[in-house]
Amino acid sequence: MRKNTAGVRIETDSFGSIPVPADKYWGAQTQRSLENFQIGHERLPRPLIRALGIVKRCAALSNMVLNTIDETTGKAIADAAEDVIDGKLDDHFPLVIWQTGSGTQSNMNANEVIANLAIERLGGTLGSKTPVHPNDHCNRSQSSNDVFPTAMHIA
Repeated sequence: MRKNTAGVRIETDSFGSIPVPADKYWGAQTQRSLENFQIGHERLPRPLIRALGIVKRCAALSNMVLNTIDETTGKAIADAAEDVIDGKLDDHFPLVIWQTGSGTQSNMNANEVIANLAIERLGGTLGSKTPVHPNDHCNRSQSSNDVFPTAMHIA
């Protein structure tokens, strides 16, 4: 991950590098969704974003109890997810409702936002995926096929 002077940072994923707005917590996969699903303008409803935060917070707390994630990482994820629940990060959820059926893009948007906020709070660099990884830590013990339907029920 690197920053440049154009107000973006360069993030990477399995498809390669992509510029992401430097002032946003989302990452490469959310940015790709924004670029690849330019259809409609209806953004995710606020109750669904809140519900994604609830699922991520509960998963982090459960993973700490099960000792599948260390306390520092788990607490950082849970605290960042609490900010999602409280609506403090709504501007970091730009996706429209038109996406693939399993909600993978929305799940990864939540993972990236929560991971990057946790990284920032732990003194790391946005987009570095360390010390908190969006998939390995924020999505631990989860699947989009479970997260998204659960969030829909909560919402």
